[in-house]
Amino acid sequence: MDAIELSLFVKRINAVCEEMGSVLMRTAFSPNIKDRLDFSCAIFDDGGRLCAQAAHIPIHLGSMAYAMSGIVTKIAWQPGDMIIMNDPYLGGTHLPDVTLIAPVFHHDELCGFVANRAHHADIGACTPGSMPLARTLEQEGLIIPPTLVMRAGVICDEVLSELLGYLHNPQIARPDFIAQISANIAGLNRLILLIQSMGDMAFKTALSALDDYADSLAQSVLAELPEGQYTFTDIMDDDGQGLCDIPIKATLHISSDKVRVDFTGTADQVKGNINCPLSVTAAAVYYCFYCLMPPQTPASAGVFHHLEINAPEKCLINASYPAAVAAGNVETSTRIVDAVLGALAQALPEKIPAASHGSMNNVAMGSGHWDYYETLGGGMGAGPISAGMNAVQTHMTNTLNTPIEILEKYYPLQITQYAIRRDSGGEGQHKGGDGLIRQYEFLEECHVTLLTERRRHPPWGMAGGKPGQAAINLLNNEPVPGKTEFKVVPGDRLTIMTAGGGGWGIKD
Repeated sequence: MDAIELSLFVKRINAVCEEMGSVLMRTAFSPNIKDRLDFSCAIFDDGGRLCAQAAHIPIHLGSMAYAMSGIVTKIAWQPGDMIIMNDPYLGGTHLPDVTLIAPVFHHDELCGFVANRAHHADIGACTPGSMPLARTLEQEGLIIPPTLVMRAGVICDEVLSELLGYLHNPQIARPDFIAQISANIAGLNRLILLIQSMGDMAFKTALSALDDYADSLAQSVLAELPEGQYTFTDIMDDDGQGLCDIPIKATLHISSDKVRVDFTGTADQVKGNINCPLSVTAAAVYYCFYCLMPPQTPASAGVFHHLEINAPEKCLINASYPAAVAAGNVETSTRIVDAVLGALAQALPEKIPAASHGSMNNVAMGSGHWDYYETLGGGMGAGPISAGMNAVQTHMTNTLNTPIEILEKYYPLQITQYAIRRDSGGEGQHKGGDGLIRQYEFLEECHVTLLTERRRHPPWGMAGGKPGQAAINLLNNEPVPGKTEFKVVPGDRLTIMTAGGGGWGIKD
């Protein structure tokens, strides 16, 4: 393919992913999917290698890119099949992220796969919002191994009904599952039309050219990295079960044609739920290096051919079953990014920004008849050419905030304050972005779980810049831990003050 043909193909296949996302957003029922956009869509080739993705959520897409081959090659696929799964130890992230995968057949030949992953606030965990302070995976909810949810183009009602039977509010979960099925069907139809317009052989040739192009761009970027060994250690606040100051150590071994990312020296897996499977670690590493690529780099498996990841078994970021992982996907993944970027900053001091707010600031709540979950933004780290942005989601999440109008319409809550946390960003030649303040007033009794970080260790500055302010959690103006759960009654107020980003450079 020439450059123009390849560019057009990339746009067309990416558009399929975008349309899948539009279908999912417009047909889902829960605010978590339709308003916060906590979902991702992607296309894979017949071997399960990533070919295209929409600009959705890095933690979802990177983990799928890492693990999809191992999933799809073990299944005897037939036209019209679709599987559902969420097992973190089989390529998932954490149990609320449910993945649906469907094969694409043309002329009875397997041509690839479409997949989407969406976060469900109710996955049957022991606490509302399905983000509990658990010690085992089973406490975190329903574990779904790869299971056929559609066969020969017909939904397996008995399978779906069995899954819904484990959930607290199936009336919300069912339409969300149907929305995910619909998104995959839309992707299948569009991809088949694309294959028909090109022809089977031309489609395969285009996928191969796409992979080669991504590989060549990645090689050119990696070749510019100064060879050597670079190490950085960052610290998790705690595991929610009494263990504090938990290190994540990243060592980059950069050679002319490969980067080996070694996490030897990282803490062992812990009792709390901040452990994560290797697929989540891979997603964080992929994200860091993808950020170095030029903007035209396609989201193809070719980008990652020259990256090697090593993490000791049963360590915090390569945990083994039955370790709990709910917060590993959201909090530990973010700290892995900080550790890898901290090491990269030694190789590329004029390109890497200071640490961002470093937490998804997870708030989960509910009672017997409702579940709610959201993440909150904070300050972005400043960089060598600009200040950090205020009150935004950063790095491994790409979700929106829940609009106040939606939150107050569907749940017994009022938002009594929502503001930028002024002057919380670190000082420097370029100032770190400010965090935010969000205050909830509860209108009925419910259970609340917080899974948050950067309450003990603030985001670091870069090149002489100052750290951002650490985050603070308050219940009725009294401090509460970063990882905790509690009951509230009408009139109680929860205030989350997220961290500011680190500053960059020495202020004049």
